[in-house]
Order: sequence, then C-alpha cells, then structure tokens
Amino acid sequence: MITRKLLYSINDAMFSGKVIIITGPRQVGKTTLAHAVADGSGVDYKWFNADEPDVRSWLTNPTSTRLRQLFGSSRLVIIDEAQRITNIGITLKLAAENIPEAQVIATGSSSLELAGGMNEPLTGRKKEFTLFPLSFGELCADRSLIEERRLLEQRMVFGYYPEVVNNPGRETEILNSLTESYLYKDILSLEQVRKPLLVEKIVQALAFQTGSEVSFNEVGRTVGADNQTVERYVDLLEKVFVVFSVRSFSRNLRNELKKSRKIYFYDNGIRNSIIRNFNPLMLRNDSGALWENFLVTERMKHLHYRGINYGKYFWRTSSQQEIDYIEEKDGSISGFEFSWTERKKKKIPATFLNAYPESKTEIITRENYTDFLIE
Repeated sequence: MITRKLLYSINDAMFSGKVIIITGPRQVGKTTLAHAVADGSGVDYKWFNADEPDVRSWLTNPTSTRLRQLFGSSRLVIIDEAQRITNIGITLKLAAENIPEAQVIATGSSSLELAGGMNEPLTGRKKEFTLFPLSFGELCADRSLIEERRLLEQRMVFGYYPEVVNNPGRETEILNSLTESYLYKDILSLEQVRKPLLVEKIVQALAFQTGSEVSFNEVGRTVGADNQTVERYVDLLEKVFVVFSVRSFSRNLRNELKKSRKIYFYDNGIRNSIIRNFNPLMLRNDSGALWENFLVTERMKHLHYRGINYGKYFWRTSSQQEIDYIEEKDGSISGFEFSWTERKKKKIPATFLNAYPESKTEIITRENYTDFLIE
C-alpha cells in the first residue's frame, strides 16, 4: 500500500482532545487511510460505516449516554462517510465533550454537508485534514523519482486516482466509471441542485477552459444559464472537491485584473474523462493547460501536506501580460511561469518585476519541476 503523507500528520494529532476530520474527493483513499491510522494506533477501535441505515439512525441526534453505549471501552472510534449523518456536528461535539478519552475520527467525501453540519458545533474542537488523489511526492517516495519522471506524460493524461495508478492498462475504463458514478453524486444529492444536466454542462465548459481566465457570463452563455446560477454551481463543485479556483493577484497597478479567476481540476484524469480525451500529449492541443493544471494541483497538495498556507493567485493585466501562478506569504511574493514546450521561451514580464521588485520569480519546465513539487 502506498503510504499517504497525511498518515504522519494524523498520527501526530491523535489523542489531543480534538475530533479529527478527514475530507476529500470520493475514491481517493480516505477509508484506507483511516484503516491505516486505526491499525497502527495500538488501541482497540470501533468502526461505524454511515452508508448503513442503522448506523445513521444510531448516530443521528443521540444522547451522550447512547454514545457511551455505542463506543463502549474503545479508545478510538471511526465514523466513515460521516456526511450522511444528520446533524453530525452535534453528535461529534457530544462525543468530544462527554467522552474525551475516546479519539473520534470522521471521514467524509463532501465538505459541503460535513462541514456545513459541524463548523459551529465543533469550533475549537476539531482538527481537519483534506486527502487528495495520490501525489507526485507520495509516488516518488513509494517508488522512485526516476520512475515518476518517466511516467510524467502518463500522469498528465490519466492523473493520480489510486485505482488508476494501481491498475495500469485500465485507466480509461476506471476514470470513465469514476466520472459517471461518483463525480456528481454528492452535489446531485443536494436539494438546491435540480438540473443535473446543467451541472454536467458547466463542468464540461470549465474543463475546456482549464488554465484560462474563466468568465461566468461566458460559461452561462455556453450552457444556457445566468451567471449567478453558474457561480452558485461552481461554488458547490468546489465544496465537493471537483474543482478549485485561484483568484487574480492585484496590489499596485491600475490595469491589473482584480476580480478574475482560474478554475483547476483536482485531477488531470478526471478532467480528461469529462471531455473524453485520453490521447497522448503529442496528439493534443491542450498540453500547456494540462501542464499548468498538473503543476498547480501538485503544488497545492505538496503545500497542504506540509501544513504551509500560502495565498495562491495568478497575475494578469488588461494588456494581457501574465504570470501563471503567484504565492504570497507574510508579504513575500513568488511568481512562477509554466512552460511545457522548451522551444517556447517564456519571460517574466518587466511590468511585474518593476511593480514587485522584491518578488522571486522562476520558470518551471520539465527540467526543474521536481524541485517545485518536492522541495
């Protein structure tokens, strides 16, 4: 089994008096990770699978006395698919307050329902972790840097979902199944989403604009919806871990774009499944977009697993000068341009360098990307 980087962070957070929450996209290994934590804990544990109707009934609005009966003498309690339990936040709060000797871990595939039901009840009582598809760094550690460099183009097309990585030769079949069976499952279960076909059209429109500045008005015209509806659905898609957004960076210049955003997919393979294109890079016209999505996503995983919280942006002016990706922390700014085609020499715009003379800048290519992802 590939060791997940979050395993060490979760182990460090155990028995600290806080409920541990593990969220993330479906099928990325949250249950497997929870099993690894439990098996390595050295204590007796109980496992509750909230996909089971009777489990949901037991854990919906229980009393503290009922929770003690359910937990018994177990020092570790795991509630899998916790987002399916009504008022799960109150249940977890009762456990934290009344059974402090038991470490509770809750997993959920949807931050929308899970976080929405527990943010207020669990304020100050929880430690949250997000698990993503496998990362470049995790596979380098499990296999080797040399092998992962050799598989770069494969990963850019098929991505890092565990089942995809572990079943070479079946990538297309597995990704299409994941997209059809799981991608929209959480969002379509919500009452406010009444048009599943519209959701799919919006996701497809976003997939074709990966790495580009996204206009909700333009997406709305493409799919036949107003921009408020598009914005609401994109927000829901972010909360169920299909896509995430990066906003524009603006500090000094009048012509800097201030309210723009780019949309990225958490996995290249899912993005390519949505547009039904698994052609090798040499036969594609979107290799630059795939390279950018790959780098931004893997950098995000890398920073998250290290507990580093940078502001993440892109930079562009009305005259189309741009930098693909910006990080800011404590006033320190780093700008990165991504170049897949070595023949296409990229430069950092002088306008940016003049406006932010203290910033650090770098061109990320196939030659140096490993330092960017596993520094």
